[in-house]
Amino acid sequence: MIDAIQSVGAFSALKETEGANATSSASLVMPGAGAATPPSQSFAEVLGNMTTDAIRSMKSAEGISLQAIRGEANTRGVVDAVMSAEQSLQTAIAIRDKVVTAYLEIARMQI
Repeated sequence: MIDAIQSVGAFSALKETEGANATSSASLVMPGAGAATPPSQSFAEVLGNMTTDAIRSMKSAEGISLQAIRGEANTRGVVDAVMSAEQSLQTAIAIRDKVVTAYLEIARMQI
């Protein structure tokens, strides 16, 4: 599934550039047909990377908030960092909810 998403991203990047030839678009339809295929990641690696990024964003916001308390950071930097951390947290929560919903749906399937 991640490979399919990466192919879509590669297709839109290719679409933005002008003068694309037919052989490069054919390699996007058939993964593995071209030499420029990105290395695939497992679903667990993608979720792990997203989790690491969210944690890093929250730690950064916490550090900048502490700097602001000491008077070493400006208000705009604090607000930007906190809003970024909040967005990362909301994204992580939404993904968690989708994974739990998918698990429960699979658990209800009859074998």
